Amino acid sequence: MTKEDRDIQRKLKVLRHAEKTGHVARTCRYFGVGRSSYYRWKTAYEQNGEAGLVNAKPIPKNPANQTPPEIVDKVLYLRSKYHLGSIRIVWYLARYHGIKISDAGVTRILRRNGVGRLTSISKPSSASGKTSTTSIGHTAPSTAKHPMKPFAKDYNLTQSMSR
Repeated sequence: MTKEDRDIQRKLKVLRHAEKTGHVARTCRYFGVGRSSYYRWKTAYEQNGEAGLVNAKPIPKNPANQTPPEIVDKVLYLRSKYHLGSIRIVWYLARYHGIKISDAGVTRILRRNGVGRLTSISKPSSASGKTSTTSIGHTAPSTAKHPMKPFAKDYNLTQSMSR
């Protein structure tokens, strides 16, 4: 017997006892049940039988403020195709589709669908390598050579002239 079946049997026991004795208040006190619960169980049992006594979640299965599936699909597509972050997805949807959604909403959609955060740019794999590949497929210049090398000579010349 499952927990659900035990709950149904308990509710039926309370309903039958109250019907047998004719005292709802005394029965509810004996079983430790509120009278409002008793009357709710009674109407559910009268309308739906034992199926009405099953514990149901108090929230609707499809809440009204849930993000529509079309927007969720667009958010997931933009993340997978263009590797955009949540703020850029918000900007894109607002500019090209006229959809207003918060960046926290986009983040929640991504997290709910198992899409992790974007990773940062990776370091060069070797010191001799010219470029490194970032996590999003772009190439970044290598830091093996100093980018300000030509200017360093000029700086040394101006520094020695001022002495």
